[in-house]
Amino acid sequence: MLSLENAIRNRIYNLAKERNITINKVSTLSGLPHTTLLSFMNNDTHDPRISTLLHLCEAFNITLNEFFNDALFDEVQAE
Repeated sequence: MLSLENAIRNRIYNLAKERNITINKVSTLSGLPHTTLLSFMNNDTHDPRISTLLHLCEAFNITLNEFFNDALFDEVQAE
């Protein structure tokens, strides 16, 4: 079972890895404060806002649909 939060974290890591950029660079490209993104990635905060995900998608130059169109989300189950 994979939680939605962990699927989102994994997707962010995978997209960053595919593009050969760091989480810090993702933060810069998205315009999100580094501490905001790092807190989520380190599991210190939970349930990112959809607006936060939209900023991340802009950093990766993808749509929200493309973000969630990944096999990771097929494994997500409600907690």
